[in-house]
Amino acid sequence: MTRKLFGTDGIRGRANQEPMTAATALNVAMAAASLFRRGDHRHRVVIGKDTRLSGYLLEPALTAGFIAQGMDVILLGPLPTPAVAMLTKSLRADMGVMISASHNPYEDNGIKLFGPDGYKLSDDIEAQIEARMENGITDLPPSAELGRASRLDDAIGRYVECVKGTSPSGLRLDGLKIVVDCANGAAYKAAPAILWELGAEVIPVAVQPDGCNINLDCGATHPRLMQETVLLHQADVGIALDGDADRLIMADEKGQMIDGDQLIALIAEAWSRNGKLKGNAVVTTVMSNLGFERFLNSRNIGLTRTPVGDRYVVEAMRAQGCNVGGEQSGHIVLSDYGTTGDGLIAALQILAVIRERHAPASQVCRLFEPLPQILLNAKAPGEILTRPAVQSAIAAAERQLNGAGRLLIRKSGTEPLIRVMAEGDDAQLIRKLVENIIQTIAAEAA
Repeated sequence: MTRKLFGTDGIRGRANQEPMTAATALNVAMAAASLFRRGDHRHRVVIGKDTRLSGYLLEPALTAGFIAQGMDVILLGPLPTPAVAMLTKSLRADMGVMISASHNPYEDNGIKLFGPDGYKLSDDIEAQIEARMENGITDLPPSAELGRASRLDDAIGRYVECVKGTSPSGLRLDGLKIVVDCANGAAYKAAPAILWELGAEVIPVAVQPDGCNINLDCGATHPRLMQETVLLHQADVGIALDGDADRLIMADEKGQMIDGDQLIALIAEAWSRNGKLKGNAVVTTVMSNLGFERFLNSRNIGLTRTPVGDRYVVEAMRAQGCNVGGEQSGHIVLSDYGTTGDGLIAALQILAVIRERHAPASQVCRLFEPLPQILLNAKAPGEILTRPAVQSAIAAAERQLNGAGRLLIRKSGTEPLIRVMAEGDDAQLIRKLVENIIQTIAAEAA
């Protein structure tokens, strides 16, 4: 039976356990390199990582695999995922690799692969890599053609200048007090530097990674630290990134959270007004709030929904010619500037609108009232969704909603969880529906 290594965002799992072992990382690198080794030129791959302790395990294993296949390796060190995508293209590399489990705890890690264009690999290419791993790698070059490894010393500086270059012309942040929560992750150096160089008074938090504190009670998935720090320092705005800095969640001057739907809505509305919004539409996932969809409709802006995962958002954006997309969780993709979600690039666009309108973030960044939305998780295998009792509970919930809301049940692409979400105008009803389905799944899994 063929293994299924790749999920919705690369390969992910508990570090030092399959599939996140040195042996598997070595094989992934060798298989990927054999696929991307095309032509007679000297091939190269860039490798970045976040701040997890297990990065020291996986980075040399990947390096060895690429070198064994005759590819030169450029090590970037701790750097955001979007920086790796950018440098893959900028350095004319044949591949890019990011070692990160994004928002997951430090015990996990992952491997994300990028093609020479800086985009994440398609399902088809990932399947080809897995097939080569299954069949064994036999086409090794002679020893004289082994690759070499080197380190790019100015990787952070290159990324900082790239991000600053995406800000609207003349943007200055002088006079703004900004809290930035770096999740003890990959942007702990770059994020404060970018904001400070643009003139802001920066209050950095979670910028002391120790290998084990990434995303620990901080960052985009735990925004309370950012919110409390905004209030403590009477800051104008707060920015929270996740472990690999491809997500953005913000807080206004009152400490109120601003999620990805609100941020995408603000960028889309601003870009629509100035004629910059391509395709007059936005791409988001099935998780985005109905209130967000209704807001876009009121502005005559179209909406396309995709499965969960920023890779699927990017694929739809490319297919439909859109330049704004993302997820409620804070992945925001602005394809004029990058090939994947970038929390810092998105933050600069939001800060530019706040500056332009000369109003506090609480007024600028809240464009619609979200409909009540309940999301609960149940620990269970994906096959449980096929059981009659679960299907019956789902059908009963849909009948009760009767078109006055949405119900979404899906397997997590990164964890062994079933996610149950409902939204509608009646908060009490949707909570009852979600809890009933969760209880049914839990009983079946017992």
